Amino acid sequence: MAYQLINGVRVWGTPDEGALAQAKTCAETGRVVQALLMADHHKGYSQPIGGVVAYEGQISPSGVGYDIACGNKAVRTPLMAEEIKPRLSKIMDKIARRISFGIGRVNEERVDHALFDDPDWDVYQAVGLQEHDKLKALARDQLGTVGSGNHFVDLFEEVGTGRLWIANHFGSRGFGHKTASGFLNLAAGRPFLANAPGEHMDQPPVLLDLSSELGDMYYRAMQLAGRYAYAGRDYVIDQVLAILGTQAELEVHNHHNYAWKEQHEGKEVMVVRKGATPSAPGQIGFIGGSMGDISVIVRGKDSAENKEAFYSTVHGAGRIMSRTQAAGKMNWKTKTRRGGQITPEQMMEAVRSYGVELRGAGTDESPFVYRKLQEVLDAHADTIDVLHVLKPIGVCMAGADEFDPYKD
Repeated sequence: MAYQLINGVRVWGTPDEGALAQAKTCAETGRVVQALLMADHHKGYSQPIGGVVAYEGQISPSGVGYDIACGNKAVRTPLMAEEIKPRLSKIMDKIARRISFGIGRVNEERVDHALFDDPDWDVYQAVGLQEHDKLKALARDQLGTVGSGNHFVDLFEEVGTGRLWIANHFGSRGFGHKTASGFLNLAAGRPFLANAPGEHMDQPPVLLDLSSELGDMYYRAMQLAGRYAYAGRDYVIDQVLAILGTQAELEVHNHHNYAWKEQHEGKEVMVVRKGATPSAPGQIGFIGGSMGDISVIVRGKDSAENKEAFYSTVHGAGRIMSRTQAAGKMNWKTKTRRGGQITPEQMMEAVRSYGVELRGAGTDESPFVYRKLQEVLDAHADTIDVLHVLKPIGVCMAGADEFDPYKD
């Protein structure tokens, strides 16, 4: 097997000590069946990014995290990338104008959806009318917005075939963030909408019994946030397809911050994946690299190692440099940064040399802050097959200094 067993945690790739310590804490808290680290792992809040924890009868709101149902949608179009390259700059301008990045909206288009009649909104009614109305209004306002941080809308050229792909990456926005903070508040005995005290990165996971009222409410709310994230990613892809005047002929859509009820080792368990892609045998997923690297479409193998990975794999290349290290510390009063290790000139040179038309993004998302995707894919070679290799030709993200409290 390609993984190491360290303090009871199954670890793929090169162990990161901070993330490993967090995974060990997770493994020792609650009714844990197994804790794992994918090869792209690094420190997160409570449960590490790239961390997977399987529980018996429990779910972890801190494990799923604040960006509930963050994930990707990718579609293959009938177009060839060469067909659009002569007008790629104008296309990226249109994407940046039509799609809303950051905290606000660039258009007044109201995005309605059947999920606003979903019966699981009753969960918030049970919490309180004010909470229900506030979160539903926020969800309506932000449906179809992408946010900031590492969230993107990209155009790709498939290596070998030249086919044009579209992909995006974001989750349930402020609705998911306030759902997570609300249930963490309730678990601590605070009001749902309270301002929570500052949490420590390395604190033990917050766990809820699925058989409890609060655990059942969170599970239903998480699923609603998952459907909301799917609706948002569908909307954004449809917008880009309209700009290109084409349609999707193949779709890949998956969460990587979520919890699933699954069968493992002969029992039903709740698998909490934070920054990890489900990879059951035959299951198709999208894994994104940096703006100067490949992304891939993968399929889970029917292998012993994939089974021991609890059918999980990486969700990206994995950060090797924090946002502050890369971009410097931001002074929001003066809108200036200082102390960053990566300059805008370095980033733009790297992006240009890779042949990418970039809109938005800061040095904290430059190619220098991530591992090479192939390195982490190699660590999982016995668990996934790579079906399609995608090279970015257009990347659109929020602006470098966009303030967004809901970013990754």
